[in-house]
Amino acid sequence: MGEHTDKTKGHVKQAVGTITGNDKMKREGLRDEAKGHIEGANKEVKAGVKDMKKSQKHG
Repeated sequence: MGEHTDKTKGHVKQAVGTITGNDKMKREGLRDEAKGHIEGANKEVKAGVKDMKKSQKHG
């Protein structure tokens, strides 16, 4: 799933887990949210590398 989708899904699962007392659901929510953050960081790194390659070609 996408970065924002995973983050949102994670927040929802954490909230539901907190309300229902379901620790497993809270952990799944934390995992989904972390996955979204990792996907976002990965996109940023890829974009940075791509920009760096472009600047080396033109510089």
